[in-house]
Amino acid sequence: MFTGIIKEPGIIEKVDRSREPAVFTFKADKILKGLKKGDSVSVNGACLTVIGAGKDNFSVEAIRETLKKTCLGDLREGEKVNLEGALVSGGKVSGHFVTGHVDGTGIIKSIKEGRGEILLEIKAAEEILDGIVLKGSVAVDGVSLTVAALDDGSFSVYVIPHTARATTLGSRKVGDKVNLETDILGKYAAKYGARSKPSNITKEFLREKGFI
Repeated sequence: MFTGIIKEPGIIEKVDRSREPAVFTFKADKILKGLKKGDSVSVNGACLTVIGAGKDNFSVEAIRETLKKTCLGDLREGEKVNLEGALVSGGKVSGHFVTGHVDGTGIIKSIKEGRGEILLEIKAAEEILDGIVLKGSVAVDGVSLTVAALDDGSFSVYVIPHTARATTLGSRKVGDKVNLETDILGKYAAKYGARSKPSNITKEFLREKGFI
């Protein structure tokens, strides 16, 4: 479990796709403190397991399904990624609960820069948009953001200057692919609502029983 508050941007040091699972090695700093084999790390919003950690880097494995479902399959050496360590029990939740189980990807449709803010419009599939609500939370490449607008085929989020500097979102361009995860609380609500049985009390039933 994560919060969508990025610890630091890391740099892809090495990608080994000659084996399965594929192995990614990242140069990092802050996130390495206390990091050990077996820990979970969010890389651009995807939860991955650490298989090794050194003084200035760490490595993770990614299975074929993860590479297919997320943007990780497109990553190249030298690129920057958003890194976040797993939420510690009792720790502060400044963003929102993020599982690291990416729902799919989106494409940046437009970028509008204003005074002290950047507005990103992201094109996404209908099944992802169904899980997004206005003013709700969404994780974009692992970054916890608030939905500012919702349209047919896309949604928009505001990115403040600090977030733009502290994550990779400040360097994103139109056409870039991003990982998306909708709010888990909304998923549970939607599933519960779908399972609710329709009422047997109809107008005809009430008329038959003499209530109307």
